[in-house]
Amino acid sequence: MAYGILVIDDEALTLRTISRALRDEGFDVFVAMSGEEGLQVLAEERPELALLDVVLPGIDGIEVLRQIRQKSPNTIVVMMSAYRMVDRAVEAMKLGAYDYLIKPFHLADMANTIRRASEMLSLRVRLRQSVEFAKGRYDFGRIVTANPQMADMLEVARKAAEMDRTTILIQGESGTGKGVLAKAIHYNSPRADKELLEINCASLPDSLLESEMFGYEQGAFTDARRRKEGLLERANLGTLFLDEIGNMSANVQAKLLRVLEEGSFMRLGGTKPIKVDVRIIAATNANIKEDIANQRFREDLYYRLNVVPLYIPPLRERRQDIMPLALYMVDRYNKELKKNFTGFTPAAAEIMTSYPWPGNIRELKNVIERTMILAPEGDIDAVSLPEEIRDYEPPAVEETPRYTDALPTGQQFMTLRELEDRYIHEVLSATGNNKTQAARILGIHSTSLMRRLKKEQEVEA
Repeated sequence: MAYGILVIDDEALTLRTISRALRDEGFDVFVAMSGEEGLQVLAEERPELALLDVVLPGIDGIEVLRQIRQKSPNTIVVMMSAYRMVDRAVEAMKLGAYDYLIKPFHLADMANTIRRASEMLSLRVRLRQSVEFAKGRYDFGRIVTANPQMADMLEVARKAAEMDRTTILIQGESGTGKGVLAKAIHYNSPRADKELLEINCASLPDSLLESEMFGYEQGAFTDARRRKEGLLERANLGTLFLDEIGNMSANVQAKLLRVLEEGSFMRLGGTKPIKVDVRIIAATNANIKEDIANQRFREDLYYRLNVVPLYIPPLRERRQDIMPLALYMVDRYNKELKKNFTGFTPAAAEIMTSYPWPGNIRELKNVIERTMILAPEGDIDAVSLPEEIRDYEPPAVEETPRYTDALPTGQQFMTLRELEDRYIHEVLSATGNNKTQAARILGIHSTSLMRRLKKEQEVEA
C-alpha cells in the first residue's frame, strides 16, 4: 500500500533530496516550506505520515505538531532537528511525535525510521479493519428476534452502549447469548476501538481469578517471577466482560467493588493504587437475589453492577425466534461448510418449534451444524433432525377435575383442554372448516391442527 507522506522543511535542497528518496521508496510525497503551508496541505491531502522540521519560518515545528495532533491525530509524525535542538525534539516526543532524526542524517537512517513508522501504520490499519469487522458482526441489527420482550431489551442495550461508563448486568440462562450481547454493547459504544477482554469467573479457581483480574508484582507469591498486568490494566479505556459473576468469591467481590467505587485497585503484592477507566459488563445465569439472601453475593456490589439490568429470555419463551434463528444459522453454515441447504420442511419446522431447547441458542446452533453435516442438501426434513429432538414428548400434564370441594357447590368448570377444543371448533366453524385459515388464526402450524383433530377422533372412537 502506497502511503502519503508530507515533508515540511524550509530548505529547498533538503526538501528535494528527502522527497526524491521517499518517492524511490514508493511513497506519495507532498511538500511544504512553512508550517502554515504544511497545515494547508495536511487538510487537503490527509497524508498518513509527516516528516517535520523543528525550525520553520512563521509557526515553528512544535506548534505545527500540536495542530497536527488536533486535526489529524492518526497521522504519524517524525521530527527533524539539528543537534543543538535536541531538547525541542524531546519536547516533540512528549507531544506525540513517533521519532526524531538529528540533522544531518543519512538517507538510509531516514528510510529505516519511516519504514518502522509505516509498519506501525499497517498495524493501526489492521486493527481498525478488525474493529470495523467486529462492529458489523456484532451490530444490534444482526441480533435475530421477533419477540417483543427481546426487542425492548435490545433497545435498552443500544441506549446503554452509548453511555460508555455505565455498568451493565446481563442475566439469562446458559446459552441465551449473553456474550454476544456484551460484544454488541462494546462494539456499538465509544470504546469500540479499545480492548474488549473477557473472563469466565466459573472457569478459574479463586486465587487464579484474582491474579488474572488484578495482576501481581514480582515476588508476590512463590511463582511470581516477574510483574504481570491484570485484565483490568490491559482493558484500560476499554471494556471488561465478567461472565458468570455469581461464581466470584467474597474476596474478589470486595476488590471489584473498590474498582467500581474508586476507579482504582492494587496488584497482588503491590503498595500503590493503579487508576483505570474500564467499563464493566457482568453476566450471570444464577439467581443473584437468591445468592444475596443466602449471603453468597454482596448486595452493594449487585447494586453497583445492576445500573442497567438486561434480561435475555430463554428460547422456549420466544418460540417465534426459533425458525428465524435456525434459518440464519443455515445461511451461515452453508458458507462455512460449502453446503446448499434451502430451509426446513413444515414437519421439521413444527418439531423444532415444539422442542423446549434447554440449551437455548447454543443447543440450536449445535443441532443445525450437526444436521447440515450429516443430512442430504435441500430442505431439512424431520427424519434428518437428531433423535432427541425428533422424538421429544412434552411431560404429561394432569387433568384438572371438573368439580372440587373448594369451589361453590354445583358450579361446573371446564378443563383447559376442553376450553381449547371448544375454541378450535368455533374457529373451524367460523372459517367454514378451512383448516389452513383456522391454523393461521390459532397461531399454530396446520400440521399441529390436523394432529389435534386426529387425536380427538381417536378418543371419540
